[in-house]
Amino acid sequence: MSGDYIERDGVRIYYEVYGDGPAILLTHGHGSTLGMWDPQREALSKEHTLILWDFRGHGKSDAPENLALYSEQLTVDDMAAILDRLGVEQAVVGGLSLGGFMTLAFYLAYPERVSALMPIDCGPGYRSDEARDAWNQYAEKIAERIEGQGENASASPEQAQARHNDPLGPARTARSMLRQYDSRVIDSLPGISVPTLIIVGANDEAYLAGTDYMANKIPGAEKVVIADAGHSSNIDQPEAFNRAVLDFLSRNGL
Repeated sequence: MSGDYIERDGVRIYYEVYGDGPAILLTHGHGSTLGMWDPQREALSKEHTLILWDFRGHGKSDAPENLALYSEQLTVDDMAAILDRLGVEQAVVGGLSLGGFMTLAFYLAYPERVSALMPIDCGPGYRSDEARDAWNQYAEKIAERIEGQGENASASPEQAQARHNDPLGPARTARSMLRQYDSRVIDSLPGISVPTLIIVGANDEAYLAGTDYMANKIPGAEKVVIADAGHSSNIDQPEAFNRAVLDFLSRNGL
């Protein structure tokens, strides 16, 4: 394993690299860190270069106080910059929850850099202004809860392992990166033209409909439901999760 930082306009972004071979870039969920992928490190790095990283405001990455230094565009540009640093032209790009949404946003911004997509336990955003406003109210409540109770206020499995340089970093990302501003990502789904694997835990009720929607809108998309798993399907059932990913990569020659 090698760990390092890139720096973009004074903000340091931390990443780790495991293994060798075709690249896989995985992005964690809100309130979590790259450590949530520990159950995948060995399995996915045997024949691939596995790249993990911490969002702005999370883990070992910087957590600037200025909310203007957090956004969807900055996030996907961070992902591209990590690939640039490693000399990776194209990668399988996946992520869980907010990381899954940013995976879709990355394809929208950099389609030529994606060999396959793996959105996991996530939704594609909202077309309805009313639904988007409700989500943004939820994001604000998350920020307030973190400010009142600490970084692991939600303490779902992928968040419980997280330690952040600044405990208030996830609150800042909740008010910026977690918020929804438009329907660009959900509207882009029919234009996705790379192999896509959608994974969701069978008990992740909040995202079953969203993953169904993605599976119906993305041409040729595959969907795998992980039994006895919740929102952290990769942690709840790592063997089944890893098998689904490796089978998908093998079927598509990746």
